[in-house]
Amino acid sequence: MKLYEIAHSRAGDKGNTLTLSLIPYDEKDYAMLCEQVTAEKVKAHLLHFVKGEVIRYEMPNISSLLFVCHDALSGGVTISLALDAHGKTLSYVFLEMEIDIN
Repeated sequence: MKLYEIAHSRAGDKGNTLTLSLIPYDEKDYAMLCEQVTAEKVKAHLLHFVKGEVIRYEMPNISSLLFVCHDALSGGVTISLALDAHGKTLSYVFLEMEIDIN
């Protein structure tokens, strides 16, 4: 199953750091996302875009995950000529990640 089937995401940026939220449509899926969507798996999935460390923060009070991806925006918005300097489309790439539903 792809993440977009059970969750949505929003991307943000600060310099050369990308943030990706992961919010399940149904709060009951939050625990499963915590189990399935690790920082290591996100790093592997976004390997071509994220060159640095990926840190995951759990926000159980709002049933959300936040991934902070370092060295992800080709130097940052102000110095990159990349077409998607802010990394906004990477939330769609993130949601293509496969997870196992048991």
